[in-house]
Amino acid sequence: MMNQQTPVSELPKISKPANRALHQAGFYRLEQFTQVTESEIIKLHGVGPKAVRILNEALKEKGLSFAKNHKKAGE
Repeated sequence: MMNQQTPVSELPKISKPANRALHQAGFYRLEQFTQVTESEIIKLHGVGPKAVRILNEALKEKGLSFAKNHKKAGE
């Protein structure tokens, strides 16, 4: 049985709890954050405003950004 290798993380240096939460949610590459909004990421246990700010800065450096908040019908 092969043990699954954890993908190499490209995430910037953020707190261990935030890193753990993002990895558990499957985030390893900055490009993945273009598919989610800041408010979705901050809901993860361990991810706070500082981690989101650091991620935002790292995304901007690569010319990327979080997905824009879009209200769902009925909100």
